[in-house]
Amino acid sequence: MDLSFNRRSLIGSGVLGAGALLSKLLPNSVFAQTPTSVDTSLPSEHSVPVHGGSMTMGDVDNARNGFDPQAILTDWNAGKVSPLPDGKTLREFEISIAERDVEIAPGVVYPAWTYNGRVPGPTLRVTEGDRVRIRFKNPGIHPHTLHFHGIHSARQDGVPGTLEAFPAQEVVYEFDAKPFGCHLYHCHSAPFKRHLHKGLYGAFIIDPDPKRHPDQEEVAQSRLLGSSENSKWQELLMVMNAFDTNFDEANEFYAINTIPHEFMKRPIRIERDRPVRVYLINVTEFDPINSFHLHGNFFDYYDHGTTLTPTLQTVDTVMQCQAQRGILEFTFQEHEPGIYMFHAHQSEFLELGWMSAFEVVA
Repeated sequence: MDLSFNRRSLIGSGVLGAGALLSKLLPNSVFAQTPTSVDTSLPSEHSVPVHGGSMTMGDVDNARNGFDPQAILTDWNAGKVSPLPDGKTLREFEISIAERDVEIAPGVVYPAWTYNGRVPGPTLRVTEGDRVRIRFKNPGIHPHTLHFHGIHSARQDGVPGTLEAFPAQEVVYEFDAKPFGCHLYHCHSAPFKRHLHKGLYGAFIIDPDPKRHPDQEEVAQSRLLGSSENSKWQELLMVMNAFDTNFDEANEFYAINTIPHEFMKRPIRIERDRPVRVYLINVTEFDPINSFHLHGNFFDYYDHGTTLTPTLQTVDTVMQCQAQRGILEFTFQEHEPGIYMFHAHQSEFLELGWMSAFEVVA
């Protein structure tokens, strides 16, 4: 079947029409038109609005994929921890390349390149000032790297010619974790565009060390994984990504944590009386920006997560270019329980998978 259609021309003729045509062109009728404004498969008190648009039918096989987008929300990898002679904490990680097929939508298999077999790769979470050591193995057939967004020397930058792991090679990255914030890592081998959109990216979160921020120690403690202050928060990782399934440099699917409409079908459960912190990262290729819009609420935004005071206050929409990231903080404490949407505020992204919801419970 010829899949060489232009997605934007389809959407230009009407988003819902695009969904209907995609259902004919993509395997197993991936998209279905929803005739009503709610998902009637759920009890009425938990009905999920779907804008009367297109929705992927059925579910992907998470067990076969080897990862679950719901688990990725809170799957923090703190590494193997040990003390160094100088008093620093050493955190060691192992990351390996796996070039493998991933089911990104029901019946749609994508030839992905992955870190540790998943897209996005493992979420590495460390503390400001830690020594980070990553053993990087490449059993694949293409050269790959790890490029970390952060402060480090040129020797550790993970670009072609610098710690690039060729097939059957292993290299070691080592640097001190700074600055604190919401960061990412990704492959920087050439051609860069291909290595990124094939799935080689992941979150790199550096929690602030409260001792280094005495004037804002309480705020810093609230971001420090494992602290009593941090346990009061509901923290979530959301990686905005997309997939060009016919390799025409226009995406057919958009998602949070890889699987389109996953969090619309199964909304994220939020306890009303606990604040929410979202680590948001955009790695979308072929589109200049992505966005996050929250229904019925507003949030404070920390661009790149590198400040302890908001860079934007009381907003309900934020835009990010590729590799931009930030932290969102909000609460539903004064809200009634129910379903609250969040999604990209580009209508084509929404219709093609980047539509989600929170289920707020008392």
